[in-house]
Amino acid sequence: QVQLVESGGGLVQAGGSLRLSCAAPGRTFNIYTMGWFRQAPGKEREFVAGIFLSGGKTYSADSLKDRFTISRDNAKNTVDLEMNSLKPEDTAIYYCAARPGYGGNRPSQYDYWGQGTQVTVSS
Repeated sequence: QVQLVESGGGLVQAGGSLRLSCAAPGRTFNIYTMGWFRQAPGKEREFVAGIFLSGGKTYSADSLKDRFTISRDNAKNTVDLEMNSLKPEDTAIYYCAARPGYGGNRPSQYDYWGQGTQVTVSS
């Protein structure tokens, strides 16, 4: 079973930055892609960014790629999401996800999920 643990959420003012981290402390030999999604109250879960664990290729939602960057920290064995120029509409629960396949930007494509971390952006 793959376990994912998010950290780094919190309250930030508009224009500020946050860095989220996702750790996978268990067995991950069958995981090829990890991603970040978010879900705001009353809205569907939406894709933010993904990364191939082998090779490090990244891909992001077009609407967010100029402000959000996904990366892998090999020293810490985490997948991180750097969020800059945050806006109130970025307020959501942010989820880390993983899948045995390559790529994917739909929640249904991912098999494993973390509990989520709250990000709140005040105006």
